[in-house]
Amino acid sequence: MNERPLNVLFLCTGNSARSILAEALLNAHGQGRFRAFSAGSHPTGQVNPFALELLKKNRLPVEGLRSKSWDEFARPGAPELDFVFTVCDNAAGEVCPIWPGQPMTAHWGVPDPAAVQGDDEAKRKAFFLAFTQLQNRILLFVNLPLAKLDKLALKARLDEIGRS
Repeated sequence: MNERPLNVLFLCTGNSARSILAEALLNAHGQGRFRAFSAGSHPTGQVNPFALELLKKNRLPVEGLRSKSWDEFARPGAPELDFVFTVCDNAAGEVCPIWPGQPMTAHWGVPDPAAVQGDDEAKRKAFFLAFTQLQNRILLFVNLPLAKLDKLALKARLDEIGRS
């Protein structure tokens, strides 16, 4: 068993909605076995207020959540990453930095709730759908028998979760 929590980075373009939700969800559901982070290729610089509202409504901590560049995680002294998951289709197609330690990667694309047009209720519904999809995937992930899976089997399971 690992002596330290497994570090997981969730990537998106703006790092204001989906990746923020995923970071908060994994930190809550990871039971100390995981430490989640999020970042963006082109961060907006602020967390979407609908994301914060939804996290608070679900009694998940929001302290420390911020929109930041993925460059922070490619620098010397950054946490050594074990997993990197892209949660938006744009970030999946971009050239990512070279992550120290060669983390396992997978694409867990989720429709962008921040792009939804309409009234606040339509936006809240979109955020709830993204939250639910991410939560389902994260629960599958935290329940994987990580110690029993070889790298190929683990990669296959991570990719499968992204299609669920």
